[in-house]
Formats: sequence, C-alpha cells, structure tokens
Amino acid sequence: MIPPFNTRHEEHTALLVVPTGVLETFISVSTVSTHGLTLVGIIGGAFLGIWVLWLSVVHICRLKAHVASDGTSESDPLLHQDQIQTGLQRDHTATLNHDISLCSICADLDFYKIFLDGLPEKGKISLGSLSSILEKSNQCSFCRLISCHVRRTWMLDKFPHVDLSGVEFGMFSMNCGYRREPSPASRCYRLHIIVMKDPMGLLESYRDFRAAGPLIINLMQEDAFKFGRPIDLHGRRMKDTVDTDLVKKWIRLCQENHRDKKCGRVWRMDRQLPGFVRMVDVVSMAMIPAPFGCRYVALSYVWGTIGTEYWTTKNNIAERSTSGGLSTANLPETITDSILFVRRLGERYIWIDALCIIQDDSRDKFTQLRAMDLVYGLSYLTIIAAGGMTARDPLPGCRPQTRMLQQHIEVVQGLHLQVAFPRLREVVALSTWNTRCWTYQEGALSHRRIYFTGQQVYFECQSDVFCEDIVAESKGQFSASFLRMSFAESFPGPESFGSYKRAVEQCTRRNLTIESDIVDAVTGVTNALARSFGIGDPAKAFQYGMMLTDLHLALLWQHDPHTPRARRSLPDAGSSSWPSWAWAAWRGAVIYMADNVYVGTRISNLSGKPSVEESLVDSWYIVDHSGDTMQLDVRQVSRNFLDPRTEEQKFAYSSPRRILDQMELTRDPPLESGTLIFHTTSSHFGIARRRGEGREESSACVHYGLFTSSSPPWVGTALLALDPVPATSLEFIVLSRSSSGKRDVYDGEGLMFYDKCLLHVMAVIWNEGFMERVGLGVIHEVAWIASRPEEKVVYLR
Repeated sequence: MIPPFNTRHEEHTALLVVPTGVLETFISVSTVSTHGLTLVGIIGGAFLGIWVLWLSVVHICRLKAHVASDGTSESDPLLHQDQIQTGLQRDHTATLNHDISLCSICADLDFYKIFLDGLPEKGKISLGSLSSILEKSNQCSFCRLISCHVRRTWMLDKFPHVDLSGVEFGMFSMNCGYRREPSPASRCYRLHIIVMKDPMGLLESYRDFRAAGPLIINLMQEDAFKFGRPIDLHGRRMKDTVDTDLVKKWIRLCQENHRDKKCGRVWRMDRQLPGFVRMVDVVSMAMIPAPFGCRYVALSYVWGTIGTEYWTTKNNIAERSTSGGLSTANLPETITDSILFVRRLGERYIWIDALCIIQDDSRDKFTQLRAMDLVYGLSYLTIIAAGGMTARDPLPGCRPQTRMLQQHIEVVQGLHLQVAFPRLREVVALSTWNTRCWTYQEGALSHRRIYFTGQQVYFECQSDVFCEDIVAESKGQFSASFLRMSFAESFPGPESFGSYKRAVEQCTRRNLTIESDIVDAVTGVTNALARSFGIGDPAKAFQYGMMLTDLHLALLWQHDPHTPRARRSLPDAGSSSWPSWAWAAWRGAVIYMADNVYVGTRISNLSGKPSVEESLVDSWYIVDHSGDTMQLDVRQVSRNFLDPRTEEQKFAYSSPRRILDQMELTRDPPLESGTLIFHTTSSHFGIARRRGEGREESSACVHYGLFTSSSPPWVGTALLALDPVPATSLEFIVLSRSSSGKRDVYDGEGLMFYDKCLLHVMAVIWNEGFMERVGLGVIHEVAWIASRPEEKVVYLR
C-alpha cells in the first residue's frame, strides 16, 4: 500500500536525524545513485506531461463528438451557452489578457465575442489607418492578415508613392448563412474589413484598388467547437493538390440532394448525343464514337496561340481511332491533366474539342458545332480550366507543384483565422477564360461545373456552390450558404428573351480570334433556347444571331457609341456581309437596355430589358439563304392601354395596315439573303449632339437630340455612333411603341407627357437602293404625326 503524500514527507524528514554512521553510509550510497535518481525524475516528469496532454485531448474530443469525421455535420451540438461561458470562455479570457502578438487596437477587441454574437455593420469598429496597419503587420497577427490581402490584391508595389494615411479601415461581421435548418447552434460569422474613410478618393482614382473586392476573414473549422457549433461554413485547411474524394463528394451531394431542382430536371436532358459525336476513351486512349447514353466529362479551356500539332486532323483520325493510338506525348498540359483527372474520378470518357472535332474538315466542324448545346448540356461534369491562359498551362492542383498554396492563416487570441479566397464569381470574372467568346456557351450550357483556378477548385451546379477552403458539404435540405450568392453562371433564365439578351451581351464583350465565329459561338445557346422554350426549329427561330420570334425586341439592341461603327469581316471575301440590322454584323459589345438609356446626359452601364407596348409592324419577311422570301413568325404585342384621354392626344399614332403583294416582296435584281422586308412609316429629323450640362468635352454625352424646324425643337433622343460623325439630318422608321414616356428625351414644355407616348424608331441611311441601320432612338408620337410621315415598304439590309 502506497502511503499518503504527507506520510512520505515525514519519512524523508526522519532520514535527516539518523545516527552519524548510518548517515555517512546513506550519503555514500546516495552519491553512487545520483544519476539513477535523476533519470527517474525525468521519466516521471515526462509521464506527468503526457498524462496532462491526454486529458486535454479527451476534453477536446468530447466537445467535438457531435461533428462527423468527414467534415459533414450530422446533428446540432449539445453544448449550451452556459457551458461555453464556464469552460472555454475562461480559457479565452486568459489568452485575451496575455496575447502579446497583437497591437494595442487589435488587443482591445474581443474576437471570441465577435464570432460568438456577431457585430452588425451599423456598429462597425475602426481599425485605424491603412498605413498604420501595414506598418504593424510584423508585430500584430491580425494586422498581418489584413496586410497580406491588401498588398496582394491592391498591388501596392505598383504604387509606392501613394499616400494611404487617410484611408481608414473598419470591421464588422456577417452571418454566413446555414447549411441546415436555421438555429442559434448553426450560426456562423465571418469578418468583413471595409474602407470607412477615403478622403482622397483613392478607391475611385485607382482601378486596381476598386477591383480588389471585399476582404473577408473566416474562422477555421478546428475552432468551431469552441462556440458549440458545427463546422459548416467555417474555413478548411487546403492541400497543395486537389482532394479528388472531396470533388466526388460534391458531385454525389448534387445528385442526391438536387433531384427535384434544376440539376435533376435539366431542360436539355430529354435528348441523346448524335451518333457523329466522338469521345476520348481515357482507358484505351482512343477516339471513339460516343457510346449510346454514355456518361462523360467535357472540357472548357483557352486554346491560346499554341500550334496545331495536337489537333485531330484528317491525316491522324484513323490512327487515333485505334486502341493506344492517342498519344499524350504531344498533348498540352491542360488536356493531359484533364484526362488524368477524369481517370481519378473513375470516369471513362471525356469530350475535348481539339481532339473530338476534325479541325481541318469544314463539314465535320459545321456538324459538330451545331451540337454544342447537347455536348455540354448532357455532360456529367464540365472541367473549366479558369486558371490557365493557354492550353499549355496545367490544371492547378491536379498534380504536385502545379499550384502554390496561398492560404494564409494566423492565430489571433487563440482562434485560427484565415483570409478568404475570392468567391467564385469574382475569380472567374478576372480569368482569361472569361474573356473568350467560345467559353461562354461552354459554361452556360453545362449544368455541373468544376473550376480549376490558381487559388483553389470550385464546384458549381444549378443549385449550389462548393469550394476547397470552406466547409459546406452538409446533407441537410436547408441551405442559405453565402457561397450560393456567388454563382458564376446560371442559364437559362425564367423566360426566353431575357436568356437570349444575357447571352448576347456576354458573348459580344468577349474576344474572338476569328471575328466571323461570333454566330457559331452562340449557336449552342440559341439551339438550347429554341428547344427549352419550344420556339421551334432553331434554324428558323434564329438567323445571324438574331431571335426572330421576338424580332420586335431583338431589333432594339444598342452598340457601344464610343466604338467606331465598323462591320465584321467574313472569311470569304466574295460573300455578302451580314445584314446591318443584326448585331453580329458589327464589332464591339452589344447591350439591350431599358428605355431610360435615352434619359439624362450619359449612357448607363446597367442593362435592362427594352419595353414594347405595341408592335407597329404587322408582318415581317426575310430573304433566306436560298434567295426565297419567307414570312417570319414574329410574336405580336397588342396595344393594351386605354385611348388617350385628352383632346390633344386623340390622334395617337397607329400602324399602317396593308398586306404586301408579291411584287413588293421580290425585286429585280434578286434581293440578297438577310434582307428584311416590312411596311411602316418614315420621316426625317434634324439631329444634334446633346451635351452634359457643366461637363467637360471628354464627358460629353453620346445622345443625339432629334428636332424639327417648328416648335418645340426637341422631339426625341437617339444613340448614334460618334465615329463616323453622323449627318445633320437622318431618316427614321417606326418599329414599335415603348411601354413608358420619359420627359427628358424631348422638350417637356412643348410636348405633353403621358404614359406610352414614345415610339421606338431606327435611324437609317440609303446604300444602293436599300436601307441600312445606323442607330436607334425614341420619338414622341405627337411629333411623329406632326411630321407627316410617309408610308413605305422597307428593304432593310
């Protein structure tokens, strides 16, 4: 039996009073065994340390017991606020009082309380000037987090002489949302660092500062238990390579949880791939016809300026169609990494345009490109190489040493905090991939996408967004994750023209190596829209990129007035150019805008759907590619408002109604394909550039005012190209009635304002006996009637 500690102490004391002889003998023995006693002491101390450490681990494991090991929270934790406060809060208070790694400003903050209870934006806290934060980054761990983000994203090395002392930063917290049924136990906060003061207007003056995006700081998942919360939406530590099992989990969650949402009822899935589509078999390494109903991955990437040695051609298609005939020796890294990644996913087939289309066979290219809506729409998953500039760049993180781990984590008051990576929409917007026209439809048509970027991998489906640095893989049916606010692309929209409008605006602002590819680059989208909304045969519903079923809206596109008015060149110099009324005929970005584009002194950057209250053209005809004149099936919009109520408005404009005869539909010599034929009225108006009041010449408006020789002078407004300078008078033709009336587009004193008083008109010029489009505008209908317009059969080319 081991005696109590005080008894042993008394026995040790008694040894000091033994007889001298015995004492000498004892000292002699003790001297011999000194080294042995020292060893015993060391072993005992080590055992005691291990025992204390074991107790701590057991305590932490008990707190984490309700968080699943795979990172998916299965149930809410059982800890309550009183338990948190009596345990971990006491330890945190000790850390708070002795944390010497913080500056005086950050040391006064209670980060535990901020992450526990939140900090609303109206109660935001000042963190001091940016210059002082940068100076303190070597001593203060929280200032270091901020400095790391600012130096990298603001690119301060480019602006060494900029005075940042007046820029003041502040902080508040935002709820991250939830991945399960909302409750206090599932709440998670993230820190937002914002600019509170900018007296010198640096953010406005320096584009790099504005483009940096918000600075967000996440609490890491290993500290979630300290708040009695699941690890949902907390930061996750990343590896230098992509965790393929995590990607598989994202796909599985989409398949299991989104069956009743858009991912399970994708509008393109009622068809099969045509028999002429080829696939890369990553097992046999051969080009094969796509097996019926096969599950496959598609690749979307930037070709860049590299050579053609890896393309499939008429000379190598036979060899590549045999087992082992597709060698990876000449394939660029984007393609070889994609093949490797597909193997790791356990999939067998991948579609890659440079390999699956015979690049020097125009007939094969024509056939294959018109099936892009099915190729990408039916893909099991689309790999998007958003981190590369050419096909020679690897997929970052697919293999070791193909990406630099950029995750920055600091310990602040015992909490592990991470500077968040940009969200999906932000990082995609800055990628080279996002600047290429062809890639728009490849991303938009794919219902499940995996983005490889320089920082990390993102997953996006029609219903959710996942990424490597945030834990968001809950199996729950409730979700309001902040990640879902950052979809890169969602297509189609709820209605046909809105989806078409977005596709046109996105594609025309992107780059094309061959300008004449613009229509082919949107054919996949237009085919998908035709099938999705039951518009009919895509070849009849869309021509020259224009949505003919909604021609009354499709004609209302606007070209960037600051871009020279230049036609696109077609590859065959002998062929006729595309018609002027089609946006595809012109270089530069195209926008569809609401009627308020004609209001004010400067064109707005915000696009909107143009409004048509009434179609003022009864019948539309077009000359097709064979030279035959066909009537178009254009949806008509009828007038649905009451007759003008005032005597002055009783003679409101109505469209002239007359059926065109066969002689009017044909001419000698034969009309060129793409000629649009319709009956309307035309009139001439003077034009003069309207300038912003009190603005410099460089800020002058691109709007042109329309006027007559009689009072009132201003009767409407048009947007016209600045180069070349238009004539002082132009002819206009009526297209439709606007759904609104705007005082600022005409003289409000001379022309009475009332709703729906504006007419959409097209400015035209004559060229070899045909009209060509030069701009678009609106005119007050009373002024139009007063100008005594002339009825005409328009041949618009």
